[in-house]
Amino acid sequence: MKKSLLLISSFLMAAAIVQAKEITPAPVAVNEAPVTIVEKEVIVYRDRTPVGFKPNGNMKLEYRYYGDAEGQNHDTGWSRENNYSRIQFSGTINVTENQRFYWRIRDWNSLDKESDRRTENTNTQVRLRYFYDHGYLGDSKVNFTSRVHYQDGADNVQKLEYSTRFNFAEYMFNNDYAKVTNFILAPKYAYAWGGTNDDDYDNQLGMDLFASAEFPLGFSFELNVYTAKHFYGRDRLFDGNRKLEDENFTVDVEAYLYNTQNLYTSADGKLGIDFGFEGGYDDYSWSQEKTYGSSRRDNVDYSLYALPYIQVNYQVSPNFKAFVAAGAEYRNFAVTSGKSASHWRWQPEAWAGFNVTF
Repeated sequence: MKKSLLLISSFLMAAAIVQAKEITPAPVAVNEAPVTIVEKEVIVYRDRTPVGFKPNGNMKLEYRYYGDAEGQNHDTGWSRENNYSRIQFSGTINVTENQRFYWRIRDWNSLDKESDRRTENTNTQVRLRYFYDHGYLGDSKVNFTSRVHYQDGADNVQKLEYSTRFNFAEYMFNNDYAKVTNFILAPKYAYAWGGTNDDDYDNQLGMDLFASAEFPLGFSFELNVYTAKHFYGRDRLFDGNRKLEDENFTVDVEAYLYNTQNLYTSADGKLGIDFGFEGGYDDYSWSQEKTYGSSRRDNVDYSLYALPYIQVNYQVSPNFKAFVAAGAEYRNFAVTSGKSASHWRWQPEAWAGFNVTF
């Protein structure tokens, strides 16, 4: 009996184990977020050909009138710079990214009657310059530019010059009070000749300096120094016609101070009235041989001037600006030689013109 009960108990336990293995747990419900398909707009960029360099520049035409100097008339003889006009046509064309062409044509005309006209106020001067920017020298910040210069009409002499220009401006000081915009050293060779193709020529070797800087309150400064060793094809007379020389050494200095102050600007920005000033040495010249003066020669010659003026500008269109101005120039017009420089007088001036950019 005990064996039967033990067998039945074992059987029931085995059956319970088998039944427990066959039981499958109920599935657990998982709430899945709905899948949302978002279609984005695909922007396809077409290949565009980059816009290349386009020639650009400006053209300027100006008419300037010079009146009679202060307290003088044509009979005094001390000043020859009276009552004449000058038409100037100038401009710049940036031919390529590294090539630039500049021109300036000046035509002087006397406004006196025929008998009073001065030859120095009735000539034409042409200046042409071509620049080629070679870029920086190696890994430095020195910009290297070549310049070819041609001039005709100054003292009845033509001149052709080549110079290499090294600009050290990026090595100069630059702060809130002063900024050097140019500091150029330019070794040069020039050939000048007179009206006839003979031995009346001048070979020149030299070094020039061109410097400019900007300061607060609208001030700027420009300094140009020209040095040249002259080798003449024909001997020249110096020192009161007592010396014949075939060589000479000269130094010419230009030093200018500029200032511009805006007095009025219209609401649309098209009309502006400015007060301007320029002045300085124009120029100071030194010659190894005594070549300045009349009866007694001197090594030094200089002209010192100041020109305050009022100028009205009107921006007709984004590329066209017209201007008109009036002022008076204070200068030693007649006596400029060395220690005897004197006779500073006021001379009225007025000018008008326009500037076009393209």
